[in-house]
Amino acid sequence: MIVLGLTGSIGMGKSTAAKMFREAGVPVHDSDEAVHRLYAGKAAPLIEAAFPGVTRDGAVDRALLGQRVLGDAAALKALEGIIHPLVRADADAFLAHHRQTGAPLAVLDIPLLFETGGRGRVDKVVVVSAPAEQQRERVLARPGMTEDKFESILTKQVPDAEKRRLADYVVDTGSGFEVTRQAIQAIIAELSGENGSNHAG
Repeated sequence: MIVLGLTGSIGMGKSTAAKMFREAGVPVHDSDEAVHRLYAGKAAPLIEAAFPGVTRDGAVDRALLGQRVLGDAAALKALEGIIHPLVRADADAFLAHHRQTGAPLAVLDIPLLFETGGRGRVDKVVVVSAPAEQQRERVLARPGMTEDKFESILTKQVPDAEKRRLADYVVDTGSGFEVTRQAIQAIIAELSGENGSNHAG
């Protein structure tokens, strides 16, 4: 089974790309979704122990946790030290399951793939990218987003040009859904070796 890492900077269309892989029958593990699940499960007592008072009814209250770690590098590092290994274990279990079922290809959707040293966990990397103006428009259209927040997020991410250089495949999401879909189908066809029976028509 080939493990494909899917990544891209904020506002580049990664969620759309992940959805298209799913629609084509490729199993996708979503790191953000795993964090949500862990915050309501396994991670909650560990985070509560590190940051007392941030859970409600046995689940992490993201707003309270955000207040505790925002702008505090040491607190953020402590939180990452708890959550990253759990997300990785969750992804490993997901991959093991799909290896057993004989899937030719599986996707790990990891927003900070390069930033967290995740390159070694995948066989190939797909980076979603779009022109900077489009990225800015998309992100600033999100509820509660400001120029300052956007700039602060960008400074924490590996620059788009660098991601493109490190990628095995670059999917341009700036030219519409159809172009994106075709690029993704071409990647699936190439990596499945055209021998799978799970083609999306």
